[in-house]
Parts: sequence; C-alpha cells; structure tokens
Amino acid sequence: MSTQESTYTVKLTDGPLEGKTISAALSDGEPTATVDVPSGAAGKIYRYARTAGVEFDDSGAPSAVNYRFLEAVFTTDAATS
Repeated sequence: MSTQESTYTVKLTDGPLEGKTISAALSDGEPTATVDVPSGAAGKIYRYARTAGVEFDDSGAPSAVNYRFLEAVFTTDAATS
C-alpha cells in the first residue's frame, strides 16, 4: 500500500509574519498543531499554533488552515566557540 503525502496552505493570521502563507505537509491526513517558520535571522524561528479556521478541498482534505503567532524560539549554535 502506498501513502501519498499531501500538502496544505498555512495561513499566518497575526504576529511578525501576518498575512504570509506557506505550504506544509499533512501528518496522517491532518494539519499539524504547530508550525515553525525560519525568521531569516540565524538561530531564530517563529512558532505558530493551529486555530479553528480550516478550508477543505473537493475530496474533504484540509487545503488551508489558519495559524496564530505563539512564540519566537531562539537556539544556540553549539559549533560556535
């Protein structure tokens, strides 16, 4: 049995990336609870959380999902001395 990986549109509804959209893979046919978006600055990502806003395609699969800004996550690069 083959598994087809589908994607959906992540709609960022607020925060630093308000109004932007990105594509993400469905996880077992469902949108993920959170998405991490690189900020463009080294060591910083924006984390967005799924909300109730969902659009579906003709097959009933999610095609677009709203996400709200949750937090900025900062990481350190262990390779830097």
